[in-house]
Amino acid sequence: MHLNKAKTFRDLHAQSKVFLMPNAWDGGSARMLAAAGFSAIATTSAGIAYSLGLPDYEGAVTRTDMLNRVREIAEAVNVPVSADLEAGYGAEPEQVAETIELAIISGAIGGNIEDFTGDLTTPLFDLPLAIERIHMARKVADKSDIPFTLTARTDCYLTGVKNPFSEAVHRANSYREAGADCLFVPGVSDPKVIAELVKEIDAPLNVVMGLKGQPLTVSQLEDLGVRRISIGGSLARATYGLMRRAAQEMVVDGTFNYSNDQVPDAELSAFFAGHRNT
Repeated sequence: MHLNKAKTFRDLHAQSKVFLMPNAWDGGSARMLAAAGFSAIATTSAGIAYSLGLPDYEGAVTRTDMLNRVREIAEAVNVPVSADLEAGYGAEPEQVAETIELAIISGAIGGNIEDFTGDLTTPLFDLPLAIERIHMARKVADKSDIPFTLTARTDCYLTGVKNPFSEAVHRANSYREAGADCLFVPGVSDPKVIAELVKEIDAPLNVVMGLKGQPLTVSQLEDLGVRRISIGGSLARATYGLMRRAAQEMVVDGTFNYSNDQVPDAELSAFFAGHRNT
């Protein structure tokens, strides 16, 4: 099953059309998304952090806790699951390699490694180190029994670097040469820029949607040449938005109108009962 999922996920990147890969944060959200018919799902480190009552930055959630949740999500569904592995839980290439190895053991058939350091004074890893991190991730992935799909993410547009387009293209192609199968450049919503990134980056491109001010549709992104779309933590944030609005309604108005949109208990129980043995 693990091998078949990995092959399916790899094949999705080889086709000419785009595929949408939403992000789950626990077993329940994963099953809801898989049941909707998505061909693959990813985890969201942000959503997982929120569900644990923690903020969204690397280090707030331990690698062990994050990978335990990855395992829960992977075991909950029959579709491929790609893991959001943040910056690899360590700056050194060997630490990144260990994270990839543990992610595969946890059931992930793909995963992304970003080049954001977490330090706004030097937001991106120096390029030689960033390349070596991807190289080591590829090396350990290739020792596994599955065709692990490695995504390299560069945060040029999120960290205010000079000339973000040229820097993103240079880094993305460098990561491709180091062994990345897919490249991820978050923070871009201009269709012209996305089209240029697709043209200049020699690998399938992932973009993230679901943020405010991003009106592009799946079909429009496919026309631009995007291969994969993720939604990051946006669905988790929308869910927490509902909770906050419901809490305010109860506190301020003393009403319970939020409940009008709930899924009945019997329906949810039947849904999850039908997935117990998947």
